[in-house]
Amino acid sequence: MARYTGPKDKISRRFLTPLFGSSRALERRNYPPGQHGLRSGRRKKSDYAVALGEKQKLRYQYGVLERQFRKYYETAAARRGVTGDILLQILETRLDNVCYRLGFGNTRDAARQLVSHGHVLVNGQRINVPSAQCKPGDKITIGGKPSSQQLGLRMMDLTQAVPLKDWLTLDREKMEGVVARLPETEDIDPLVNVQLVVELYSR
Repeated sequence: MARYTGPKDKISRRFLTPLFGSSRALERRNYPPGQHGLRSGRRKKSDYAVALGEKQKLRYQYGVLERQFRKYYETAAARRGVTGDILLQILETRLDNVCYRLGFGNTRDAARQLVSHGHVLVNGQRINVPSAQCKPGDKITIGGKPSSQQLGLRMMDLTQAVPLKDWLTLDREKMEGVVARLPETEDIDPLVNVQLVVELYSR
């Protein structure tokens, strides 16, 4: 299962955005890494560089590598509707992201690990593929094994103060969530200008 395993604080500092969750390094040094980090922001970037940066930010935010991200874009472009909104919808309804939104992980990486280690059930079936697409009506539950329940309880404690998105419902006692509907644009909080991403791929 391919995923990004490189330095995270460095990437967050490069884009000046906490792409992987809160970053102490970014809080302490809110400028790009490297010898010329403090001065690198003064250079004017080309339109292409800005669009490429937005695409990279979106990829890192959802933990998707380039080849898979391009497939998501092609799927979104083939559907009827606004390509950027559909792309975000596809990324938002990945199983690992849905688990993150439900509070089964305090970061997307933690939610991804929970899924890949087999601690999550979808409609009663154990699914260990983080990129699996969720549909309206799907029921996502923490497995019944003691180890799964323990992990689920720990994560729910860490995320109890995080507000739940309107397109999801959650029963904290049962550690069970339901995808009530597909997320709309206003339900999603991307850290990027997705229109620039669409323009980059449509060149």
